[in-house]
Amino acid sequence: MYLSIGGDFSVREKSIIGIFDLDNTSTSKRTRAFLKRCEQDGEIVPCDELPKSFVVTSSYGFNRVYLSPLSARTLENRLK
Repeated sequence: MYLSIGGDFSVREKSIIGIFDLDNTSTSKRTRAFLKRCEQDGEIVPCDELPKSFVVTSSYGFNRVYLSPLSARTLENRLK
């Protein structure tokens, strides 16, 4: 199954490591460092709108961080 994360993007449910709220988690120094490293490594997939959450995925040995205009709660509800 696939999860639509907004912005014409979908990810495989099996590849999802975590769904995180951008406002709450970006206050952590470790999360900011993680996102900065992912951006430097080219692992971030941006969205066209203001991002509210991010989805961390890993499949076939590739890690990706998708920025999503949808809230983490909305994405979690779509998984159910």
